[in-house]
Amino acid sequence: MKDQLHMAAQYLAAAGISFLDKKDDDSHTNSGFNTDNGCLETHPLSSDGDMLSLNFRDFSLEWTSIKGKVAYNLDGSTHEDVLKWLKETSKTALNKEYHYDLHYDMPYKMEAAAVFSKNDESELAHLTHLRILAEHSLENILDHYKLDTSIRVWPHHFDTGIYTNLNDSEVTVGLGLAIPDTLSNEHYLYISGYKDGKLLETKNFNKLTNGEWKNDGFKGAILPVGDLKEHEWNTFFKEAIDQLKTS
Repeated sequence: MKDQLHMAAQYLAAAGISFLDKKDDDSHTNSGFNTDNGCLETHPLSSDGDMLSLNFRDFSLEWTSIKGKVAYNLDGSTHEDVLKWLKETSKTALNKEYHYDLHYDMPYKMEAAAVFSKNDESELAHLTHLRILAEHSLENILDHYKLDTSIRVWPHHFDTGIYTNLNDSEVTVGLGLAIPDTLSNEHYLYISGYKDGKLLETKNFNKLTNGEWKNDGFKGAILPVGDLKEHEWNTFFKEAIDQLKTS
């Protein structure tokens, strides 16, 4: 299911590319996760607040406008079917053309006949839970360190993360929840620090209560989430930040 959600999230990124002004940092393509309804949501796509969402719980796309909400069930639909619905819906709502034209490479190919399938309800519930935990933990970090930034989901790597300067420090940090990749075969927490535009070396850092520092290729700390509780997520981030900010 994680691959299918990752692919479906690209429809939201393409909406940002189609209808929003381009930002140099590509932030017009990212989304926010709404913990109340379990939806990944674009930035507002119009002055009327039109928004395209990916409902994790229902595995559906939702277009919200001043006229209400229309939903499209992804289960059993092809990529071609979804694009047809998006083009028709956006034309009706915005009188603008939706284009699926990503400017980055994805690890999955989206063929026209590719079929979405909600084949594992329990995994879908687990993936929703992880995104909610990520939001809550990162909100805790923002509050604890008095940081002024947004928690966003970036479509390419599909991580929930923040990137911000630390107060009273020359260090900038990037941290959040990442999907499985070469660093971990399960979802994991990550954090890296930067100073003067360069990644900070971590080889002399103190051991963390949970997780480990990496310094070969990826420079930072990671922690597979497993069945960790939210307070353990918070402890990992805080221990890492406190070392990074004084380096």
